Amino acid sequence: MSHREPSPVNASKEALRDQLLAARREVSVAQIASRAKLVAEHLLDEAEVRRAATVAAYVSVGREPGTGPLLDALTDAGKRVVLPALQPDGDLDWALYRGPDSLAPARRGLLEPVGPLLGPATVATADVVLVPGLGVDGRGRRLGRGGGSYDRALARVPVGTFVCIVLNAAEVLDAVPTEAHDRPVSAVVTEDGVRRLTAG
Repeated sequence: MSHREPSPVNASKEALRDQLLAARREVSVAQIASRAKLVAEHLLDEAEVRRAATVAAYVSVGREPGTGPLLDALTDAGKRVVLPALQPDGDLDWALYRGPDSLAPARRGLLEPVGPLLGPATVATADVVLVPGLGVDGRGRRLGRGGGSYDRALARVPVGTFVCIVLNAAEVLDAVPTEAHDRPVSAVVTEDGVRRLTAG
C-alpha cells in the first residue's frame, strides 16, 4: 500500500513554510540582533508581562527571531522563566532558565536548559507563554515547523493566558492554513511592536 497523500492543508503549509524559511535566510545576523533587542523592549512594556510571575519562553536558534535579550530582560525583571526540553516522543517538558551558561546543545540543533525537569504540565502554570513559529495571521492561526510539539503544549495552557508568538514583521500574514489540532495564539510580537490577535 502506498503512503497516504498529504492533505491539501498540509501541502499549503509546507509551501508556506518553504517560502518563510527562505525569507529568513535573507535576514542578516545584525538585523536579528537589533530586532531581538526591540522585541525584548516591546514585550517588557506589556501589562501581562509586567504582572507575570512565571513566563514560559524558548531559546531561539539559527535564523529565528532572537530571544537572548528577552530571556535576560525577563530574568532581570525578577520573572521565573521556564524553557522547553524536547522529549523523545515530541512532547515538551520544562526546566528553569538560570542564565546563558545554563543552556546545553540538544537534539535538532536546539539549546535546552540543564537542570531538573519540571513536567509537561508546567506550561499550564505560566502567566505568559512565548512561542516560536514561522508565521501567524490576524485570527491567531500560527504556522509552526510541523512537529506538533507546541500544539500539544498549548493544549495544556488555560484559556485566557497571554500566548504570544515571536516573529519578524514580514511573517504576520493575511491567512495561515490550519487544521483542527492547531492551537491559536493571542498576540504576536515583532520588531514593530505587539499586536493583539482575534481567535475565530
